[in-house]
Amino acid sequence: MSQSTWQLMLDSLWPLLHGAITGTIPLALSSFAIGLVLALGLALMRLSRRRWLSSIARVYISVVRGTPLLVQLFVIFYGLPSLGIVIDPWPSAIVAFSINVGGYAAEVIRAAILSVPKGQWEAAYMIGMSHRRALTRIILPQAARVSVPPLSNTFISLVKDTSLASLILVTELFREAQQVAAFSQQFMALYLEAALLYWVICLVLSSGQGVLEKRLDRYVAH
Repeated sequence: MSQSTWQLMLDSLWPLLHGAITGTIPLALSSFAIGLVLALGLALMRLSRRRWLSSIARVYISVVRGTPLLVQLFVIFYGLPSLGIVIDPWPSAIVAFSINVGGYAAEVIRAAILSVPKGQWEAAYMIGMSHRRALTRIILPQAARVSVPPLSNTFISLVKDTSLASLILVTELFREAQQVAAFSQQFMALYLEAALLYWVICLVLSSGQGVLEKRLDRYVAH
């Protein structure tokens, strides 16, 4: 790369970082938080003895996992207006990513709940706990510990997937890179710089995941 290209990458570093700080990270955090709430509800529906509840959750998960995230994003932003429902770019991205996270994380949470020994349920019932109290006080805390690694991976994937929001004009890291690249015509340099920043963010998140897993492992009997 020429000196001018390196200078362009240096000058564009702050706009890209600003896009990550104000766009990519908040978008990922808010979507993941909403998606987790949705996923917990879906997981409990899947485990419900009421067949109609379980069927609704099963169909939802199947549709979300069986269709591309990009298509889901386009359906919400470009498709819903044809039905008279117009959503701005930022909320559209949050809705799409939350729905997607909910579908994937639901199966993670369901598997984590099922991994808790049945004896834990029986012990809770023996001391007079109701089903709901046993679930919230005994089962879910243990399931949460088991689900941390796969849910962390889901979050890291979501951070990368937020780049798709640039296609509906959400200003985030990749959108900033596109704008600078279009102005300077240095597409390779700017896209490589964006890729490097995504990689650094994911490295930081992976390190945090490792620390969290080690701390939680202290409370697991071996």
